[in-house]
Amino acid sequence: MAGNMLDNYVQVYVMLPLDVINVDNTFEKTDATRAQLQKLVEAGADGVMIDVWWGLVEGKAPGVYDWSAYKQVFKLVQEAGLKLQAIMSCHQCGGNVGDVVNIPIPQWVRDVGEANPDIFYTNRRKMRNIEYLTLGVDDQPLFQGRTAIQLYADYMKSFRENMAEFLDAGVIVDIEVGLGPAGEMRYPSYPQSQGWVYPGVGEFICYDKYLEADFKAAATKAGHPEWELPDDAGEYNDTPEKTQFFADNGTYQTEKGKFFLTWYSNKLIKHGDKILDEANKVFLGCRVQLAIKISGIHWWYRVPNHAAELTAGYYNLDDRDGYRTIAHMLTRHHASMNFTCAEMRDNEQSSEAKSAPEELVQQVLSAGWREGLHIACENALSRYDATAYNTILRNARPQGINKNGPPEHKLYGFTYLRVSNELLEGQNYATFKTFVRRMHANLDYNANIDPVAPLERSKPEIPIEEILEVAQPKLEPFPFIENTDLPV
Repeated sequence: MAGNMLDNYVQVYVMLPLDVINVDNTFEKTDATRAQLQKLVEAGADGVMIDVWWGLVEGKAPGVYDWSAYKQVFKLVQEAGLKLQAIMSCHQCGGNVGDVVNIPIPQWVRDVGEANPDIFYTNRRKMRNIEYLTLGVDDQPLFQGRTAIQLYADYMKSFRENMAEFLDAGVIVDIEVGLGPAGEMRYPSYPQSQGWVYPGVGEFICYDKYLEADFKAAATKAGHPEWELPDDAGEYNDTPEKTQFFADNGTYQTEKGKFFLTWYSNKLIKHGDKILDEANKVFLGCRVQLAIKISGIHWWYRVPNHAAELTAGYYNLDDRDGYRTIAHMLTRHHASMNFTCAEMRDNEQSSEAKSAPEELVQQVLSAGWREGLHIACENALSRYDATAYNTILRNARPQGINKNGPPEHKLYGFTYLRVSNELLEGQNYATFKTFVRRMHANLDYNANIDPVAPLERSKPEIPIEEILEVAQPKLEPFPFIENTDLPV
């Protein structure tokens, strides 16, 4: 029986603080971190997740990497007997929900942007977003002769070389490849730093000269040289009906609108595809899983235009699955998908936002499972209450426990956002310990669950036409029970 129950065990990781390493790339919180790790071990957690900031490691000069602070943290994690998920964080920390520190991308990269601001994501009013380089420069050799993709690949190569002891020892089990702002594969369509407020629809962010030229070439090739990028999609804080683009018979339903949305979302898929291919080459043979993170954009999900998803680059409509296309691309890299907002209930959201986090989670998880992927989840906001934990438990095993073997579907892992004194004290800690035990199907911690095989080489590139075939028809999500059968 216990053997079969092991098939229901979902690993639990916990994110380390954003500022575990100081902004000057030193590690001074040894005692505090060791104490936190010990409490996580006592709670039965399987491991921790950490942001590995490009802006800190290669901050001094191009090609000069300093991993010493991270090595100290990884050593503590190893000594605690925990596993490690490392995020290749090639974005800025600061300017998004929950950011408590400011870690920009390397200064020498931003210096290039002084002379050429088009290396940054740009909105229609030419406001630049310096959180992450535009995917328009993925293949442009603007950085002392290197392209953006080469910058990311070299960063990952240096990580592999310098962290070999932790990779070889099986401490690092997961490499999450950052692909955009907040480490998520999306456009920075809703930046708080530029005045966006929930639940604004956000804006299309493709008005740098590189993406403008790319769109012009694509439109011309399609026989429409007269088509321009949208000028009718409104501003960050509009509601959909305030814009012509997202209105009931809006531009998004026209031939021109569909062409733009396909181009915009395809660029994002190709961006992820190219960088994952590099990551796969770098970590080939390591016992790690590659992963990417998809943002949980649950507002305006209940309206036909799905406006906030579209501006972020997820071409998801009531009759088009904008997540299965991404999942299909991931199959060639043996990569997993990490999704967020797993703790949210629809009835907790304000009605004006037309938000449906539960339906969104069900859609994205189902899309990933249909493609045979490992799916992991996170919570979007720090919560310590039973309702949130029970929602996560329901999403972790949508059909509940199977006492006779593996459940039909289950999460590969869950990462809790994030460790803090508040989490590790009193009733919050007691509830968290119960939550971990329930995720583990009431079994003791087991280090041998879901062992990671050596990473194999990516399969041949999947033509974009084939990727787009899985978008339609949009299939019903798999059934999810209303409430978990193992509540905290």
